[in-house]
Amino acid sequence: MLKAPDFDPVAIKIGPLGIHWYGLMYILGFVGGWWLGVYRAARPDSGWHRHEISDLLVYVALGTVVGGRLGYVLFYNPGHYLVHPLEVLQIWTGGMSFHGGLIGVLASMVLYARKTQRSWFAVTDFIAPLVPVGLGAGRIGNFINHELWGRVTDLPWGMVFRGAGPEPRHPSQLYEFALEGVLLFVILWLYAAKPRPVGAVSGVFLIGYGVFRILAELVREPDAQLGYLAFGWFTMGQLLSLPMVLLGIGILLYAYRRHPR
Repeated sequence: MLKAPDFDPVAIKIGPLGIHWYGLMYILGFVGGWWLGVYRAARPDSGWHRHEISDLLVYVALGTVVGGRLGYVLFYNPGHYLVHPLEVLQIWTGGMSFHGGLIGVLASMVLYARKTQRSWFAVTDFIAPLVPVGLGAGRIGNFINHELWGRVTDLPWGMVFRGAGPEPRHPSQLYEFALEGVLLFVILWLYAAKPRPVGAVSGVFLIGYGVFRILAELVREPDAQLGYLAFGWFTMGQLLSLPMVLLGIGILLYAYRRHPR
């Protein structure tokens, strides 16, 4: 049994102001995504220019923050925020939904695609391999905050988390960092290294994230206000991820049927 490192959620204090680790992880994810985007744009066959990446990042950041927060409010805790509406703005305390953030980014990419006169899938295919960097950083932020821990376990790497009681639990944040951050990045980066039909990279992203999230949810403690939705194991995260997998399969099949290689 291990004890999770007890970090101070505030990384830097400047007088009355505090910069939280959670916020720094988001900044790290955006900066890492920007750097990789610049790297991808430098490829001769990318069809992108370096100067476009900063503009693209602004759209991604807005979609992520607005969609992620609203997604958490609507999917995971609508009752609480209906009573405390001002807390919706307190994103530094945690409470972001990936699925809401995904919807927000996809919506912002519609605007960006129109602005740059590209197809929507051309834009989402470009950013898909960059997203796992932000996902991985976010999961490290969850770990630092001692939130979204796993179910009770007797495995030797089980950890005791602040606020989760004395029993050791799966460090599910680290599992998701490894799956959604590291492994998904490797899969997408290698897959996107060669020319693919338009939409294929986006399809692989949806399938990969959806499958990894469904697996991680098997050992992740469900949100207390929701609990299990069915069968004593089916969670909201799985419910939201299953359509991603099905949609990703459909997009991938359509992409290859439309442009067979």
